[in-house]
Amino acid sequence: MTTRHLVDPELRAALEGFPPPARDQAGLDARRAMLGSFLPPRDTYQPPEIAIEDHVAPGDPDVPLIIYRPSGIGEAQPLYFHIHGGGYVFGNAEMCGPQNIKTALGAQCIVASVDYRLAPETRAPNSVEDCYAALRWLHCEADRLGIDKRRIAIGGESAGGGLAAALALLARDRSEVPIAYQMLLSPMLDDRTCASGATDPHVGEFVWTREQNLFGWTSLLGCEPGAPDLSPYCAAARADDLSGLPPAYVAVGALDLFRDSTVDYAKRLLHAGVPTELHIFPGAYHGFERAADAALVQRAEAERRDALKRALHGSS
Repeated sequence: MTTRHLVDPELRAALEGFPPPARDQAGLDARRAMLGSFLPPRDTYQPPEIAIEDHVAPGDPDVPLIIYRPSGIGEAQPLYFHIHGGGYVFGNAEMCGPQNIKTALGAQCIVASVDYRLAPETRAPNSVEDCYAALRWLHCEADRLGIDKRRIAIGGESAGGGLAAALALLARDRSEVPIAYQMLLSPMLDDRTCASGATDPHVGEFVWTREQNLFGWTSLLGCEPGAPDLSPYCAAARADDLSGLPPAYVAVGALDLFRDSTVDYAKRLLHAGVPTELHIFPGAYHGFERAADAALVQRAEAERRDALKRALHGSS
């Protein structure tokens, strides 16, 4: 059985352009090498109205950051703290430069993208601790960096969305950095997506499959997914209490392997009294945003940037 007929027609061609899957260490090494060769130089996409700055937040170890700053800003501006995707095992902040520039311009904010450590070289919860160290440093240095510390949003896609959800929990529990908003885009939230015997045949055929999902979670956790008593800082869906978290924008494709876990998390946020906006995009698989010219992609990106702008500025 195939679900290709359910894919939005404008998204089908992009399926052929995705890199080969990472199901083992050899595949992971190949995918990382391919990603490095595809990174465009900054001067090919940096507009004159955006400054790009490299920073390092102190940590154990130190954590690299890229800041995208709209020019001509005279007062402290809101911050969107971005966490890249890649199944917890590949990716970097640099690969998201063009999208982060669009976010900085569209949402009228500073964007900071973090280079957290990847699995399997590091294990959970080290990746979210890297994110927290970078976020805390930005908050502490807000005056020097021109950031309005009262208007800090966090978010990411795929593994970055899972880390953003875990980061929101960590920030709530440590009470050091107030978060105003969270954006969870096709988030990789729940290791139990690997262990569940019940599977919907209409999700997970494309881009991020069950086999890749098992490899990603196993690499992150260092053990078989689905173990009891896993920390929510490793998999946010494991949290028992979602109260007191910041308002959320949650989005996922209808054909995405993470659809049900994402919808369930959004429902739990609502049940905990957290203002939550949920979008399910029909005909969309994991990573569908790669089809940049498709009408569905343009609508999805416009909606999320408008939501972020409203959250940070109080108006559309």
